[in-house]
Order: sequence, then structure tokens, then C-alpha cells
Amino acid sequence: MRPVFLKPKDDDLYQEDKSDLDADQATAFIYNPNLSLPLEQHRQRLPVYKNRDHILYLLEQFQTVVLVGETGCGKSTQIPQYLYEAGWCSDGKIVGITEPRRVAATTLASRVADEKGTSLGGLVGYSIRFDDTFDPVNTKIKYMTEGILLREMMADPLLRNYCVIVLDEVHERTLLTDTIMGLLKKILQKRKSLKLIVASATVDAEQLNPKKDNSVIISVQGRLYPVEVFYVQDPVPDYVKGSVDTAIKIHENEPNGDILIFLTGYDEVDRAVSLLKEHSTQTKNTELKLLPLPMYGSLPYGDQLKVFRPTPRGLRKIVVATNIAETSITISGIVYVIDCGFMKLRWFNPETQVDSLVLVPTSQASADQRAGRAGRVRSGKAYRLYKEEEFEKLSAATPPEMQRTELSGAILQLKALGINNVLRFNFPSPPPAKNLLSALELLYALNAIDDSGQLTDPLGVRMAEFPVSPLHSKTLISSGEFGCAEEIASIMAALQVQNILTKPGGGQAAIRARIAHRKFEVAEGDLLTLLNIFVGFQKQDQNRSKQWCHENFLNYKALRRAEQIRHQILKLLKKFNVPIESCSGRTEVVCRCITAGLFPNAAYLHHSGVYRTVRGGQELHIHPSSVLYTLEQPQWILFNETISTNRTYMRDLTVVNPDWLEELAPHFYKKRFIDND
Repeated sequence: MRPVFLKPKDDDLYQEDKSDLDADQATAFIYNPNLSLPLEQHRQRLPVYKNRDHILYLLEQFQTVVLVGETGCGKSTQIPQYLYEAGWCSDGKIVGITEPRRVAATTLASRVADEKGTSLGGLVGYSIRFDDTFDPVNTKIKYMTEGILLREMMADPLLRNYCVIVLDEVHERTLLTDTIMGLLKKILQKRKSLKLIVASATVDAEQLNPKKDNSVIISVQGRLYPVEVFYVQDPVPDYVKGSVDTAIKIHENEPNGDILIFLTGYDEVDRAVSLLKEHSTQTKNTELKLLPLPMYGSLPYGDQLKVFRPTPRGLRKIVVATNIAETSITISGIVYVIDCGFMKLRWFNPETQVDSLVLVPTSQASADQRAGRAGRVRSGKAYRLYKEEEFEKLSAATPPEMQRTELSGAILQLKALGINNVLRFNFPSPPPAKNLLSALELLYALNAIDDSGQLTDPLGVRMAEFPVSPLHSKTLISSGEFGCAEEIASIMAALQVQNILTKPGGGQAAIRARIAHRKFEVAEGDLLTLLNIFVGFQKQDQNRSKQWCHENFLNYKALRRAEQIRHQILKLLKKFNVPIESCSGRTEVVCRCITAGLFPNAAYLHHSGVYRTVRGGQELHIHPSSVLYTLEQPQWILFNETISTNRTYMRDLTVVNPDWLEELAPHFYKKRFIDND
């Protein structure tokens, strides 16, 4: 294969959008143990290579192929190439591969383009939210996020440009994955020539099979050795300390072999690593020393790489990881697994209308997947920190996101695709009726659907076209009426990226950063502060902007990415004939426009000293990162999102006048006077 020489990427113009990465569940890190080998030898060493002809044969015979393969087997990068090499992309057809995260779509497309010896955007391309690099004529292998495929269905419901669709990472069971699987059931019945590959890293293939007839399941997993499972006799009061104690006992009594500990969050991971390091400094055993290493998605790449490196002589590696080590990565050398029995899941409460991060017991499928990590290199042992009878009480599988999340965005997309009766839509895992009702009520309050549940035209149709949440799309469309589309586009673009402010860990740098950030802060809240930062950034010329960001402790790449997103948003607004105007610094106009879109997320200061949501009465607190955290607490605010740790916090706040709520959303809010007598 001919070498490809490309000019170095200009980091000023490109940045991977990692805002959808969950530190507990996912990573952008891809480890390649065969990097020094020639490319063709590297491809042949992947486990999926031995199954190449089997996969192509089954795809000829069946319409749906469910492919089960562990992380790192090569299914994401090699199968699209096999299909292209076998001639599936004739007659102008495309192989489409969906990924749950934007960073996965871009990195995989770049890797496959390198393997095919072409530049990215030619034979191999990608399409993600607010960014795409592909040629409509020449691209034959297209990586994209699930949301992009859903939007392509609006323009072409039968996906006639595609010959094969590969749904990757289906085991994550995201909201969009389940929605697409439900839609593909209908499409496969209409288009018999369309083929579907469902790729998963877990063995619950029967549950993932979207089309029971005319389908087949194939496994490309490598060799699995037997794993002996142990349970505790008595309940463990502190599973973090229990995990550390179990690891130390294994280290003292078991032969060589690395240890993998599963915990629920990065805070617990760091605590366990510090306990293990403390023990390793005190231990008298000189034959074999402990090497504790953390592993979670938000770790820097260099720290993540340490987990995959071979264990040095005289050391035993102990990897303390979140759920990320269950399916997202495969660590070689693991012989012992310690399972705490818990995991963190984001759960939506339709009563309080708030998303919470809750600690729940693992499922039986998740526990088996964790235990299987011990049997990759030789016979292993799994230690579960709960009793055997408790394992029998666990649910069979982890609840998919469809059953535990807010559904307004998914229902809006289904309505736009012509699925009017969403209650009878064939979801792979039907969501709770309360969640569906809550989503329909929210869309009705936003005027996206009418009394009969039909999508309104033009508002509902336009809202479905924006690749943002319904609340944000309503705010953007309303900006034309208020004459502040320029400002609202800047704010909404800034909300789509993370970490615009850089905050040093401590010392004088942290003090200087706090002083620099205060120059942009305003009493109206975080969204107007973001607008000030964005306006200040745009006033700088290209040569000066990077230095300006450095002086003011701002993330230059994030602001450049927000600038690109703003350009895409303005193009969509022009498409819908929304007047692009500026309010010329009138902040009240911007705040009123934000109220017109985010009015369901209103909270007031309760006499007890905490905030409560108007809808649901949920107790909330201002997040410490907010500009309002150190100011006198305003009486009424709107929040963009909530996050839950030990408390439920509001982020991205805007101070509002309560009269605006009654004026701009009279169908939602009504002032009521309470007679104290």
C-alpha cells in the first residue's frame, strides 16, 4: 500500500468534540499493541480476520447479522473494509457505520482512511453533529453518529443510498440506538436489499436481535478460559475498602497475575488507588510489589496508556477502573477480577422532572461480563463482594437508556419521521408510560405538537431539524421574534462544547484565573457570561486570539469549535428564514428570549434557603462553578441542566423576572395568591 503524506493538522482549526464522553462509561483512547508491525500483518492478527469469509457469506444469506466480538477484535475498522473489498459498494451505494460518540466516529474514520491509503474525506469519511468530512460521490465507507443517521432518515426514509448499515457498540443501548433499531425493523421489511450488521461486545445477542426471522448470530470472540467465581459470606459495609482488602489478600496468597477492580466512579477509583499505594509503601514483601493504576474516561491519554503496558518484572499491576473496563476496553494480563456489585446510572424521574446519577446494583449480565475479563490469558478467578443469593435477585440485564431517560428529543424525531402514534411504536425495550407522558407534555408546552399529538408546522418541524435538545431549538427559533438571533446563536454554540474556562489546580495561577474570569461575569448569570466571553473572543484578530485566551485562562480550541458550531446554527436559521439580527447589547431582550425557550426549567428561592423547581418541587442547589455561586442568591432563575452527586446542582443559570414566565408561557404558568389566613 502506498504511503500517504499529509501536512500536520492545524490544531487551531480542528478539535475533537469530546463533550459526549462519560468518564465512567466511555473513553476516546484506542490502544494498538501491534503498532510497530506492518499494516497488513497487523490486520491479519486481529481476531475478526479469521471470520472474514464467514461474515461475508452470512451477509449474503441473511438480511441481519448479529456479530458478537470483544473490544479490540477489529469489528469496527475491518468489517467495513471487508464489505468494500467484496464489492458491496457498487452502484454508488455506501457502507454506513454508526457510533454512539462523536469522537469514536472521527477517530475510526481516520484510522480506516490510513489503512486504505487515502486521505480522510475521500473513500472514507465521517459525519457528526455540526461537522462532516466526506464526498457525496466518492465516499464509500461513512462513519457517523446515530443522530446523523436518524436525520438522514428524514430526507430518505428507506436509506436508499446505503447497501449495508453497521450498528456499532449496540451493547451500550443508548436512546438513539434503540430508536434506530425500532425504525430499521420497518425499513428492512420494505427494503429487502438492505443488509444490517448489529455489532456488540456482550453476549446478550438474542435480546439485541432486531429481526428474529432472516437473521443469524456469529461470535468472533477470542479464546475464553474458565473463570472460578467466589462470593462473600457476610455483607461488605464499605465496598471500596472491601475491594482494596480483597486485592491485598490476592496479592499475598495467589500466584502471579494482574488484578482488575470494578468501582462506580472516578472519586472511588482515586480513593482505592491511594489506599493501595499507601499499603505498597508499608508492605515488607520484596518479591512482588504492587503497581496500582486508575482507569476512567477523563484520565489523560498518558495515564490511560500505563494500564495497557506490560507489567514490569517484580510488580503486580492492579487496575482500578469504572464500568469503562467492562466493554469499552480490553486489558491483557488480567487474571483476578474484583466486582463491587454496583454501578452508576443516569435516571430520569418523571415526577420531579430531574435527571439523577444513582447508584444501583449491577445486573447478572454485567456481573458475568466483568467476571469474563479474568479469563482472557489463562484460567482466572472473580471475587464478588456480595452473597450468592443476592446474585440470583439481580435483574437479568442492565436497563437500557430508553427506560431511564428523558424522551422529548427522541419523540420529536419520531414525529418528524412520520411515526405519529409513538405509544405503539415497536421499541426494542418499551419505555415507561410516565416518561412518554412527561415528554409529550413538554413538547406540547413548547408548541412542538398540537392538541391531537401531531407535529406543528412550521414550529415543530423546524425544531426537529436542529441537532440540539428541544429546549435549545425552541430558544433558537424564538430569537428571530426577539431580534437577538446573533446573541442566542453564540450562547447555544458555547453550550455545545465543554470547558471554555480553564481552571488551574491551585496556587497563584488559580487566583489569577479567578481574577481574569471576573472580567466577563455579569449578574444576569452564566449564559450572558458565556456571551461576553464569545464576543470578546470574536473581537480578537487571528494572530492575537490564542494569546488573548492564554492571558484570560480560556480554552482556545473550545472557543474555535464553538465558532464553527455557531456558523452551522446560523446556516440553519437562515434556511428557516429566521431574521439574523443583533439586539445591540440589550441584555433584557436576550434574557427574555432564553425564558421563551427554557421556561420549563424554572426554579425559585424557597424560604428554607434552597431552590425548588416550579415543576415537581425538586430541591436544587447552585453549582460551585456558576458565577451566581458567590453572589446574593436571586429569587428566580432558569437552569440549562442539572447534575447529581451528593446533591442535585443546577448549571448554566440565567436570572429572570417571574413576570416573564407568566407573559411568555401563559399556558404553562399561572400566578396564584395564597391566603395565609
